Amino acid sequence: MAMADDKPAAKPEKILHSKEEWKALLPPPTFNVMVESGTERPGTSELLKEKRDGNFVSAAAPEQVLFRSADKFESGTGWPSFTQPASPDAVILRQDPHSTFGVVTEVLDARTGLHLGHVFDDGPAPTGKRYCINGVALKFVPTTK
Repeated sequence: MAMADDKPAAKPEKILHSKEEWKALLPPPTFNVMVESGTERPGTSELLKEKRDGNFVSAAAPEQVLFRSADKFESGTGWPSFTQPASPDAVILRQDPHSTFGVVTEVLDARTGLHLGHVFDDGPAPTGKRYCINGVALKFVPTTK
């Protein structure tokens, strides 16, 4: 029997802003990627070289953990890549309406609904997935010991 204190954790509230509000809140490169579904140039993200233990959080909602360093791998694509999100509720997957490359699955931040990148079926074990994420859509928070 569950105790009163054993309630499941409440889902974080959605963060909703107009395009104009996001433009005022986010740096231009982050706005371009997250709000306008742009893509940063490959090989330009400082997070490509990030190897410390920690979490990758949303640039638009820094309390939202999206990916963990344990799931990061070198894909050779020029974007930070992960085998899986930090939790199933961290991201939303949908067919990318902007793609000119056929059916592509877009990855969105679950709290804000903003664009992060794409997921492909060419990643390593254990998932076989490659979450290819724009670095400007993420911030890295190292684990404190």
